Amino acid sequence: MDEKHERQLRRRAIRWLLQGLKPKYLLKRVKRSRFWLSKWKKLFDQEGTKGLHSHSRRPDTTPKAYPPRVVRLIVRTRRRLVKQAVGLIGPGAIQRELRKVLGKQTPSPTTIKRVLKTHHLIPCPPKPAYFPRPLMTVDGTLHALDWTCRYIEDGPKVYAFHTLNLRTRACSQSITTDKSSQTTIAHSLTTWKTLGIPDFLQLDNDAAFCGGYKAPRIFGQFVRLSLYFGIELIFLPIAEPECNGEIEEFNGLWGGPAFWKRHRFVSVKHVERTSPKFTGWYLTDYAPPALEGLTPQQAQRREPKRRLTATQIAYLPSSLPITAGRVHFIRKVKPDGTISFLNESWKVSKRLAGKYVWATVTTHTRKLEIWYQRSAKHEWCLRKTYVYEISERVARLKPEFVHHKIS
Repeated sequence: MDEKHERQLRRRAIRWLLQGLKPKYLLKRVKRSRFWLSKWKKLFDQEGTKGLHSHSRRPDTTPKAYPPRVVRLIVRTRRRLVKQAVGLIGPGAIQRELRKVLGKQTPSPTTIKRVLKTHHLIPCPPKPAYFPRPLMTVDGTLHALDWTCRYIEDGPKVYAFHTLNLRTRACSQSITTDKSSQTTIAHSLTTWKTLGIPDFLQLDNDAAFCGGYKAPRIFGQFVRLSLYFGIELIFLPIAEPECNGEIEEFNGLWGGPAFWKRHRFVSVKHVERTSPKFTGWYLTDYAPPALEGLTPQQAQRREPKRRLTATQIAYLPSSLPITAGRVHFIRKVKPDGTISFLNESWKVSKRLAGKYVWATVTTHTRKLEIWYQRSAKHEWCLRKTYVYEISERVARLKPEFVHHKIS
């Protein structure tokens, strides 16, 4: 509200009223209600022109406000705790310190937090950047791949490779003693025979998946295998496991009270024999919230599948080529305006620092495109295009693995 304009309007209305203008015509000019005119006429009669100023709506008293002395104690205690070499600095720690001085008059953690916020001693977290979730972006079957590990008491480390169909939550599992590229490939071949070959596969940036961190622009064996079968890999942001939340939740089920903590394993073979009970329970009895009452097995029955055959596996070339297709990388733009993947940096824009972009390498056209989407309501915008040279010949995708058009 423009206070200056409103005050002028009130004075004009009172002047017209004193000049004898009837309220009916006066209100048509000022476009206000009879209650408004009555209110300001009453205040004018009581206080004169001073009464035409807006009054503060703040209450005269604040019953829950703490005395200034207590507020000062909260602020000083927080600043003292921050300077200490060790210890906590939150509302709970401050309350424990204040209790030594104030006893029963010590304010609650909620009040302490409110005081700290008023004095700008609790930084407001920045609004998180919009993250383009692959499940809402891609058109086709999307799987997620990850591994988790546990230690057998007085024994070796056990790895569990998990793949989820993100629409049906159906799972595939392999129990191993390592997380090498060959182990990843063996797990995936088994998965694609049962869950089917996906259109897209999202995963993190583990060396077994991407090919390692020594040479730039390296296409590892797992990347080559996926391209060979027409699968588009989507590498999620580096060191942000929450972006792969669905499979992280599944890892937690397996490694937590639903399975691992219920047993005392004595060997890897023991885990291999017992873990199918977990996957059987998960597929047939567990109802993930996203499926609205269905089990993963029930949801998977509706899913079209292109299963990998034993013959197709047998005819895999001993040396996998780079095949025509696409590989995607979701990255958060660094403060200097760049992103990195496959051990190389690429310029995007400093204006997009802290935002997520989607980089796509198309192998057969040797092209890199970097796209940005401001929010789910906005269209994708192409921000950069680069030539992406590949030092070896790119093989054609076999017709039997073509499942959607790749331009």
